[in-house]
Amino acid sequence: MHQLALQYFPLKTYDKIRYADTDRQGHVNNAAFSTFLETGRVEFLYGGGQPLHLEEASFVIASLQLQFKQELTWPGTVEIGTGLLCIGNSSVTLLQGLFQYEVCVAVAETSIVQVLNKTGKSIPLSEHTKQVLAQWLLKDQIK
Repeated sequence: MHQLALQYFPLKTYDKIRYADTDRQGHVNNAAFSTFLETGRVEFLYGGGQPLHLEEASFVIASLQLQFKQELTWPGTVEIGTGLLCIGNSSVTLLQGLFQYEVCVAVAETSIVQVLNKTGKSIPLSEHTKQVLAQWLLKDQIK
């Protein structure tokens, strides 16, 4: 996937690692990684105070590719970097990194699609949404 540093992401947030996130081996269970990624996605999509989707629509995950790089341990926090790889007609592809003590522990690419709530069919992003999203596009330093 990508070689990452938290500083390259336009949106940074964090989550607290809970004891309940750990497994029998004493490290954070793989399922918790998806929850941490969700924290970054939610802040990205809804953190500006107004949702980016149309009123009669919502965003759904179409694809999630998660690569584990290192163990994540309790106690502590996980830093979450989020940015956009591309903006499509009705979808966006996010790149996210999870970091602990400045070390990348996981990388994820997630495609989300705007769909009509009544039908579940994709619907194009508004021009306004595309303009707002453009500020989150990742720069060339992400490989």
